[in-house]
Amino acid sequence: MLEAERIKFWSVRSTPWSLLALVVVGAGFTTLTCWANAEWLAGADAGDPPTAYITFGIQLAQIAAIVLGGLTITAEHGTGLARATYTAVPRRGRVLAAKAAVLAGVLFVAGTFTALLGYLGGNHFLALHGIAVAWDAPDLQRALFGSGLYLAVLGLFTFAVGLIVRHTAAALTLVLGVIVLVGNLAYALPGGWGEWVAKLMPGNAGGTIATPVGFDPAALGPWTGFGVFCAQTAALLGVGWWLALRRDA
Repeated sequence: MLEAERIKFWSVRSTPWSLLALVVVGAGFTTLTCWANAEWLAGADAGDPPTAYITFGIQLAQIAAIVLGGLTITAEHGTGLARATYTAVPRRGRVLAAKAAVLAGVLFVAGTFTALLGYLGGNHFLALHGIAVAWDAPDLQRALFGSGLYLAVLGLFTFAVGLIVRHTAAALTLVLGVIVLVGNLAYALPGGWGEWVAKLMPGNAGGTIATPVGFDPAALGPWTGFGVFCAQTAALLGVGWWLALRRDA
């Protein structure tokens, strides 16, 4: 089953294009950000450490991960191929588990590679100004490999939403709205409750593992936030799984 879903995953044209966009945009934006800010970061008035920018491109790379996560499940329902798949393999749970495993594995590798590539590119420009980020810098390696973990779970998060709504545009709109728009707007909510809402938004909580130094000192810790994000994703996957076993293909 796993091999069948792997072949199906790579046979769709959107897969290589989404992954190419993830790597190019993610690594490219990190490199560009470091190039644009290196001189300022080397100055005495810089308010942020150079390490804070070394995985900056993951913020844009997550959009490609969301698209890929949604298409992995909604494309089959849109074309009607899901009926043939579920007819061939009546145990739908096995199909969904194989799809999720392939998606998560690919996004983990692609996300980690993107973060490493961005680190090499961005660090080149930081080194020109004497502020290179050493490989053994605090939390750097956690953030680089954490980028892969974050994008893998983000893909599963979108996969779960797509499993629930069964519509590509709806799934992508919902997840992009929650991660990109609502997640940032939540910081404007007043009082302590607003601070907690912002902390617990999926993208804000999960993204902390992909940043060596966060810009928000009140954010959840990297592993705590990632744990919250994993719990939210698991809950959505549970709902989607339950619906998939009870609805017509």
